[in-house]
Amino acid sequence: MKINGHCRIRALGRSQRARRRRRMAQKKYLQAKLTQFLREDRIQLWKPPYTDENKEVGLALKDLVKKYSDKLECCENEVEKIIEEIRCKAIERGTGNENYKTTGVATIEVFLPSRLRKDRKNLLETRLHITGRDLRSKIAETFGFQENYIKIVINKKQLQLGKSLEEQGVTHNVKAMVLELKQSEEDVRKNFQAEEEEHNEAELKEKRIQRTKRGLEILAERAEMVVDPETTPYLDIANQTGRSIKIPPSQRKALMLAMGYHEKGRAFLKRKEYGIALPCLLDADKYFCSTGCCPPKDYPNVQQKGNQGYICEDSREGCGWGSQLDLSGNCGKEKVLFLRLYLLQGIRNYHSGNGEEAREYLNKARQLFKELYIDPSKVHNLLQLGFTAQEARLGLRACEGNVDHAATHISNRREELAQIRKEEKEKKRRRLESINFLKGMGYPTHAAKHALHQAGGNLDEALKILLSNPQMWLKDSDSETSSRESPSQESIDQLVYMGFDTVAAGVALKVFRGNVQLAAQTLAHHGGILPPDLQLSGEDSSSTPSTSPSDSTGTSSASTDEDMETEAVNEILEDIPEHEEDYLDSTLEDEEIIIAEYLSYVENIKSAAKKN
Repeated sequence: MKINGHCRIRALGRSQRARRRRRMAQKKYLQAKLTQFLREDRIQLWKPPYTDENKEVGLALKDLVKKYSDKLECCENEVEKIIEEIRCKAIERGTGNENYKTTGVATIEVFLPSRLRKDRKNLLETRLHITGRDLRSKIAETFGFQENYIKIVINKKQLQLGKSLEEQGVTHNVKAMVLELKQSEEDVRKNFQAEEEEHNEAELKEKRIQRTKRGLEILAERAEMVVDPETTPYLDIANQTGRSIKIPPSQRKALMLAMGYHEKGRAFLKRKEYGIALPCLLDADKYFCSTGCCPPKDYPNVQQKGNQGYICEDSREGCGWGSQLDLSGNCGKEKVLFLRLYLLQGIRNYHSGNGEEAREYLNKARQLFKELYIDPSKVHNLLQLGFTAQEARLGLRACEGNVDHAATHISNRREELAQIRKEEKEKKRRRLESINFLKGMGYPTHAAKHALHQAGGNLDEALKILLSNPQMWLKDSDSETSSRESPSQESIDQLVYMGFDTVAAGVALKVFRGNVQLAAQTLAHHGGILPPDLQLSGEDSSSTPSTSPSDSTGTSSASTDEDMETEAVNEILEDIPEHEEDYLDSTLEDEEIIIAEYLSYVENIKSAAKKN
């Protein structure tokens, strides 16, 4: 009996919360709809005849209420309450506008974290010439935050602390959202111990954000280095089939960082760590915008390579490319993205007061959900064959629920990816061999990579490029060559034995810091005489003081830094999904609940409003 009683209490609690959510959603819908009507009819509630000179309600407001309640088939009392709220806010905004015109003091609407539910929206006055750091300090002081553990988002961008508000496009009446990096305890438990725990948690989250940034930068930089994929993980850019593609150097690193931040943001979202997810996704958006490349059909994937395995990820999940695809074709997996897109469009339209549009999109989402629903017994059958649950879901959706076809599809995809991994590994091995060969001839690493890139991987062409353009690698070779003494007689004799002039041999060895191979190759390429610009380069460099070897005092700190970098990289790799189509996989359990919830809101708009 007690168990049943507890169950009944919990069920009642859930139903009450559901009713509260429904009432709140319906009120927001009516607010959006009435705001839309007022805008269409060009009604200015803060002016006569709706507001008198004392800013009190005008008689004409009653007629307006009657008109809109009839139009919406809603209770007049409910409409009157909402219109009065809109009128009061309009007066408040108008007062702020007048104040801004006369004093230059702008008003910012501040949205506080969800834990402050009783007072989530507040107004803050400030001048716009102050910096983002000043605004953050003011918000922290006004609303009781710790300054270093909040972030401010305005106009969908994270506020930059070093720039002024004006430089960042902040205007009067703008909306600012406060993200708190710590999770606060209930007010009744706010004692010293709780505050200390919150402070430590905030520090931990901030460190995680910084480690995320550092880890992504390291992985992106490794792509520009010569690394062994068997021992050192790195990021690469690939097309939808998993094959590496070439990206302009000016865009490559930014694109890697963008997609890396996007992956990390998705991982935080899955764990419901929204306070950290949003900054990551905002950083991803910033780097995506800075690339200015890649149309939808050619948009690349990010790969992790090395001893952690191989994965790739389409970063443009949930975008508005639906009109470019035919959903009736063999793209069952991609339908998941459109289900999410329709669901988001339905929610947005509902909260914008567009009930019919909301219903249309939500019904589209429901229809796709029915198509994408997977019989658990079919997933179980594929699990018995040795496939993962994720592979089973993706395979069944790609094959319209046919178990036999899905098994074949998954097996073929496994073989295809294994072949691609093998080919990419072989390409990397050949590139490493070519770079090491050029390094063995005396060329610096950066120059060898650059020449191979220009030559499309052809070693002979790369060598010709290096020989024809010594200035592209000569400066780099200075930093990689330890010898800065005058060339030895033995080295000069070697070049003379090869048939070069004694004076030219001495100058060449001086330019190339005693490297006989480079000196011989360059002399041979230029007919036995160094070009004048190289001779001048040798004279200039002769006066350059040698760099002393670094002492060993920093060994301990260097080891610590290396450990921290390893930790940062490992945290990134842990959150990169193992399956290349992870972004297409979903059990759709959450989507099913939200679709049903918002469809109930849409279907009950009029009846609920009449009851009120």
